[in-house]
Order: sequence, then C-alpha cells, then structure tokens
Amino acid sequence: MWICGAIPLPPLRLFAASSLLAVVASAAITIAAYNVENYTLADRMVDGVYRPAYPKPEKEKSALWEVIAGIKPEILAVEEMGPQAYLEDFQRELKRAGQDFPYAVVLEAADSDRHVALLSKLPFKEVRRHAKVPIRYLGKSGVVKRGALEVIFATTEGDFSVFVVHLKSKRTERKDDPESAQQRALEAEAVRDLVLSRYPTPAKGRFMVVGDWNDTLGTRPVRAMLKRGDTVIGELAEAIDSRGQVWTHFYRREATYSRIDYLMVSPGLKPFVVENSARIWDGPRTGAASDHRPVYLQLNLEAAK
Repeated sequence: MWICGAIPLPPLRLFAASSLLAVVASAAITIAAYNVENYTLADRMVDGVYRPAYPKPEKEKSALWEVIAGIKPEILAVEEMGPQAYLEDFQRELKRAGQDFPYAVVLEAADSDRHVALLSKLPFKEVRRHAKVPIRYLGKSGVVKRGALEVIFATTEGDFSVFVVHLKSKRTERKDDPESAQQRALEAEAVRDLVLSRYPTPAKGRFMVVGDWNDTLGTRPVRAMLKRGDTVIGELAEAIDSRGQVWTHFYRREATYSRIDYLMVSPGLKPFVVENSARIWDGPRTGAASDHRPVYLQLNLEAAK
C-alpha cells in the first residue's frame, strides 16, 4: 500500500440527505471492517524520508483511534495487522481512546508480515483459525496467504459467524500471473469453499465475510465469493459515505479510487441487517489514518447473556 498524506477527495456528488439516515435499533450490533494499513514494521515514506522496517507513525495511529472512536463498533475486523504484540498495542491504544475491546484475536498465517484480526466488545463463543486454506497455484500446492479468521458470536436469535478475509494484492513479480489475478481468484474460491463447508445451506446460515478482497465488482474473485453455481452464498452490503460515494481505497501511485473492501451478508443473516445502515466512514482524519476507508453496518441482534 502507498503511504503518506491525507487522501484527496474526488468531486462532491449530491445525494439526498434523507437517504443517508440510518435506522438505529436499540439492540443493534455494529460491525466494521478496516484495512489499517501496515500496523506493523514496513518499508515506508515518513515526512518525505524513506524508512525501512519502520512502525506505523504516531500521527497515523492517532488518526486511526479517531476514526474508530467515531464509528464505535461492537465488532471490528482489521487487515494488515502485525503479530500478537501489535494487536495488543492496538487494543491498548483503542482503550485509551475510549473504545475498549476486551476480546481480540489475530490469525498468523503464511504471510509473515500482514495478518487479519478481530476485536470485539462482545465475548467470543468460538474462534476458528483457518490458517492453511489450500489452493493449487500454477501447478504447485499452496495456501491462502492470510488464511481466514472465523469468530462465532452467540445472540438471543442464535449464533452467527464473522469471517475476516484479506485476499492477495495485485503486487507481483510473476510474469505468468499479471497482477496476481489468478492467485487472488483461487484464494477467493478456496475461501468460498471453506465458508460453504461450514454453512452448506447459506439460505439458513447466519454469517458475514468481510475485509479487503483487493478487487472490484464484477471480477472473478468477487463473483466467486458471492456465488458457486446456483448457490448464492451472500450479498454485498451497498455501503455509501456521507457524499453518496462508494470508494474504499485510494491508490496514490495512480491517483485512483476503487471499491475493494466489502461486507458480505448471507441470505440467512440478511433479515437482521438494519435497513440503510451500511456506511463508509469519511469523517475527519480518515485520509491520514489509512489508504482504506472503513465499512460498517448494523445487525438487529442482541448478544446472548
């Protein structure tokens, strides 16, 4: 991902203010997914100076706390988290910012640098670490680089799962797979098959698949996550920001905006989604925190006592 500076906003598009109002249920659970951009050691530009293996700068971290405190989610799925010590630091700093997530888990998979994680104000019923989801890539056995983290929650209406997924980026040095398109598609299909192994009948299953899928609508990876054959696995929440815009990632090198971060809801869970609650956060300092913007929605569910 490309670092430094606030993300410039594209031109304003007018949008009916009434359609931006979320219907807030008193017992609703807010679920957010956020690529926090290298919350770990990484090579990066800091104040115009190249810094190898450098931690996320404090000004970017403070912006993260402000963004997350603005959303106030009960469940926060994150991508590009460092190993356990970084998650614990993230957890402590959020608590100082008034967002106490006492339950947290990180999945350390094949990618040794960037992990998926989940933090919650609600207790976990169960955690399943799918660290070695197999794929067959260019004639060799491999795995989904960041695996798939599944966390199960108990509610008064029954259990539901949140799968956190960060598919392969477009960065590659392989000329036989430009932009890692094939690898990313294979990862998506493998994760989809994993989800179906856990929930063979999505029409009855209650789950979400969330995170950075590193591809846009209509591409093979996104299509694969939504459907296999005639089986509909889930539907993407149509999140928008306060301007009615739908992009979630700013790619500085090309100055392009795209939607690559998603909240997918299973048919069995869709009736519990609070109407018009899906949002992309674009509050103050969002551009300073990460090259991604968080997406979130509300479920009309209450945690089991």
